[in-house]
Amino acid sequence: MKKLIGGMLLILLFTACGEDPQPKPKGYLALDFPMAEYETLDRGCPYIFEKNNWARAEKPRVNKECWVDLHYEMLDCTIFITYQPVEGNLDSLLTDAQKLPLQHTIKADAIEGDIYTNPYNNTYGMFYEVTGDAASQAQFYLTDSVKHFLTGSVYFNAKPNFDSILPAAAYLKKDIRHLMETVQWKEIE
Repeated sequence: MKKLIGGMLLILLFTACGEDPQPKPKGYLALDFPMAEYETLDRGCPYIFEKNNWARAEKPRVNKECWVDLHYEMLDCTIFITYQPVEGNLDSLLTDAQKLPLQHTIKADAIEGDIYTNPYNNTYGMFYEVTGDAASQAQFYLTDSVKHFLTGSVYFNAKPNFDSILPAAAYLKKDIRHLMETVQWKEIE
């Protein structure tokens, strides 16, 4: 009996001398997006801009001249670009472009708008960042206030879950900013 008790004490002594258990550190999702490389997109329309090489320019489902969809296969999302000429309808184009982000207020936690001005390229507009489980995470419009009006909206091909798409939305925000900064108007003959 003394041997049994002594053996148990030895086992307890050796197992009790180990390191104290530590909680595991929180894990974070490590998403590694490729470095953006840009190329000029010129489809024979009254505008050009630089797009990320990782985005594939596609014809939109709606057959409209000078509209383009920039599809990011790796992110499973699309930036829908629309173009309309300004023909005495600037007020209604601005109203529609400013109302579009507000349609997401039901699901959005916040919608922040940043004024964009680039006198060098004669482009003026707004960039809207939508946070929360809204259908679109970013929207923008650009105009020269005289002839051209360009809008864009980001949509992910997934049920909106802001926490899940936050890294991808941040990646796209940089691409949209670059797109806006490189828009140039041109005359079509």
